[in-house]
Amino acid sequence: MRHRIRFIRAEYERDVQLVHKWMQEEYVHPFWHLNIPFPAFEKHFYQAIHDPHQTLYLGTIDGTPMSYFEAYNVKGDIIESYYEPSPHDQGIHLLIGEPDYVGKGFAAPLLQAMTAFQFEQNKRTEKIVAEPDIRNEKMIHVFEKCGFERVKPVTLPDKTGLLMFCDRERFERKYNHDAVQQAK
Repeated sequence: MRHRIRFIRAEYERDVQLVHKWMQEEYVHPFWHLNIPFPAFEKHFYQAIHDPHQTLYLGTIDGTPMSYFEAYNVKGDIIESYYEPSPHDQGIHLLIGEPDYVGKGFAAPLLQAMTAFQFEQNKRTEKIVAEPDIRNEKMIHVFEKCGFERVKPVTLPDKTGLLMFCDRERFERKYNHDAVQQAK
């Protein structure tokens, strides 16, 4: 069965409680470190949603919100000091929030769709960057499955991440090839 994936821009009033709930999940908080009391999360989410260098999205499957994405410009982000970024490089953070969707094979199609969405949003973007927690092998595997390559470990203020790159040419070649294979 094919599912419809959509991304809707996060809205503070509508989404703050839902995203806070997701941050409390046992499989989320070791990597996001945002299992904080609601008043502190409200402040964090308000600042994040009004940060001009990033855009927050809820990922939906068949109309049900079940994931959270932060799409950001590398310029102005801490990660820019770990490599030589191009002016239009973008980054991505994500989580599957609803427990019923965890481990069911949704992470890769969601990440693939968001990566394609980011490339479509800015035609000058040639690279999408990620830095998942180095301990999160499942998510690293999903990034690799979607065309990201391991670059190097990076020590960030809140974690040791694995810097990963997905360049537009490789991504489009991979998914155009996959589409041709499926059509045969």
